[in-house]
Amino acid sequence: MILCITEKPSVAKDIAGILGANTRREGYYEGGNYKVTWTFGHLCTLKEPGDYEDRWKRWSLGMLPMIPARFGIKVINDSGIERQFRVIENLIAEADEVINCGDAGQEGELIQRWVMQKASIKCPVKRLWISSLTDDAIREGFAHLKPEADFNNLYHAGLSRAIGDWLLGMNGTRLYSLKYSSPGNVLSIGRVQTPTLALIVQRHFEIQNFKPEDYWELKTLYRGATFNATAGRFHSPEEATATLQEIQELPLVINDIQEKKGREAPPRLFDLTSLQVECNKKWGWTADETLRLIQSLYEKKVTTYPRVDTTYLSEDIYPKVPGILKNMTPYAALTEPLLSSKLPKSKKVFDNTKVTDHHAIIPTGQSPAVLIGNERQLYHLIALRFIAAFYPDCRFLSTTVSATVGKQGFKATGKVIEDAGWRKLYEGTPTEEPKDDSSDDRILPEFKVGESGPHEPALQQKTTQPPKYYTEGTLLRAMESAGKTVDDETLREAMKENGIGRPSTRAAIIETLFKRKYIYRNRKSIMASQAGIDLIETINEELLKSAKLTGLWENKLRRIERGEYSATEFIDELKTLINQIVISVLSDNSRSKIQVETDVKGKGLDDAAPEKAKSSKPRKPRSPSVRKFEQIECPLCKQGTLIKGNTAFGCSRYREGCTLRLNFSEYPETLTPAKLKKLLTAKK
Repeated sequence: MILCITEKPSVAKDIAGILGANTRREGYYEGGNYKVTWTFGHLCTLKEPGDYEDRWKRWSLGMLPMIPARFGIKVINDSGIERQFRVIENLIAEADEVINCGDAGQEGELIQRWVMQKASIKCPVKRLWISSLTDDAIREGFAHLKPEADFNNLYHAGLSRAIGDWLLGMNGTRLYSLKYSSPGNVLSIGRVQTPTLALIVQRHFEIQNFKPEDYWELKTLYRGATFNATAGRFHSPEEATATLQEIQELPLVINDIQEKKGREAPPRLFDLTSLQVECNKKWGWTADETLRLIQSLYEKKVTTYPRVDTTYLSEDIYPKVPGILKNMTPYAALTEPLLSSKLPKSKKVFDNTKVTDHHAIIPTGQSPAVLIGNERQLYHLIALRFIAAFYPDCRFLSTTVSATVGKQGFKATGKVIEDAGWRKLYEGTPTEEPKDDSSDDRILPEFKVGESGPHEPALQQKTTQPPKYYTEGTLLRAMESAGKTVDDETLREAMKENGIGRPSTRAAIIETLFKRKYIYRNRKSIMASQAGIDLIETINEELLKSAKLTGLWENKLRRIERGEYSATEFIDELKTLINQIVISVLSDNSRSKIQVETDVKGKGLDDAAPEKAKSSKPRKPRSPSVRKFEQIECPLCKQGTLIKGNTAFGCSRYREGCTLRLNFSEYPETLTPAKLKKLLTAKK
């Protein structure tokens, strides 16, 4: 018997259908020579401190650092998870071969390996590695199964990440909580969340300490075109006024006209981070919202694997592109010009050296008719970006006109679009921020060298502006580049190796900081709370809060994945660091205390379940009584409220695309609002 283990029941159903395993059993499908079962994401986790030594059950500074001689895993303490694990354990014991069908990424590899290890697997294992869940992709994947050993480095990188998070999270959280928090409060420390918080706090102080300064710009209007002084800014009103008066009566003379043909390539395909950034900019969606939506599109088979950090396609995708475009029937008017001739094969799109596990996010060619609400918007964004990648460059003619007024130099720039190319797809849709009058996108009148005439000079007084608060989009970019602002796409690609966190976990890190009350939203801006500021100011260990240094750790994890760095060496480095941090914090005699706004539970792991602090918790204020369904927040979109329909409870924002449906078969229509809220809270 061959056993397939997937990461979700929905994926198990799809794979079982392809393999002919159509008989549903308790916890698996069966048919022919196959059985197909599933996990629910993580079934196993690293053991907690008390599982290693009894003395570590108690939160005590004297017990730190906690460094197990050997790390172990355990099944998560949940009745549903334990029941499913027993199903998998029994199936593995009967299997002649296991096919690992987990999500094709580092976390998916870790999830499956832990389950198989805990079930004491002894039979051979193969790996299904696919980038989409279409029937064709699944069939092709099963026709080219890979040896498990091909993914050992991927597993070692995931294991190193988990152990690193445990070491820093468990020890750091206990250390700072016991040393600096008030009783009952936990100060969460994490390998990625702490340097991310430090970025936000650093921006807070940059804005707070910013001192605005006035400056003046000299411009002049000649034949309807704005010319800017090449001398730049004036920093005193006297100097600016004197220059204005000096040129006021003198004619403007055109000295030089330079025309240059230019090209603008289509925007890069989406990786997860750039998709989250674009959705935040366009519609204000949080990183977590975008991740949930793109995961849904992947599971509905209309887009490829989403948790990727490359904007390129591998060269073997090139022959498949015409078929994908042809199947995108809602976009037939846009794809027809591409399909009428051979598609271009640009290195800006196809590059094997820039693709490791998975390629950029693209449509699969499956019909998007199954999509609703925001899913449709997101699909349209990805579809247009994919089609645009094969359109011609936008060609333009840029003009630079140089002039003088007396001794002062001036310059005007303009651009004329000669062939819109890929920009035709976005006509009527703003693709970028509006330009001011100094932009080079204006059309200039026709000038001749040597011409001159009167002009209208003027001074514009301006004030230097502080940096802007992070939005989720700009924070994701900062995490990706370890705190550096990078707009250039080529440079951005080169810096990904040193980013903090992974594309798949950054949204969760940001959400963790919100839950810990270290940051909060003010419209689109992300602000640091006083507790977040105090925590970062209390941490003196630069290694713990530096985005740059954490980025170097991330680089090592990527190198472990490629077999270029030792996992043991990485863990040993972190053990040494933990010892140094413990000694440093214990020797601090400042007696400073940090007050967190609410009771916060958590061990500080960036992707793990919370560990309860052994201390008394402050009482929570009583919630107001719930008398109407409209008082219950929608548990799915968090924006609407519940309404009662004919066969189910739904969300008041169903017209905006919220898909919540609580069938009366599971949530009886006789439930009172208070009982329904209690039931939802318990399930959550």
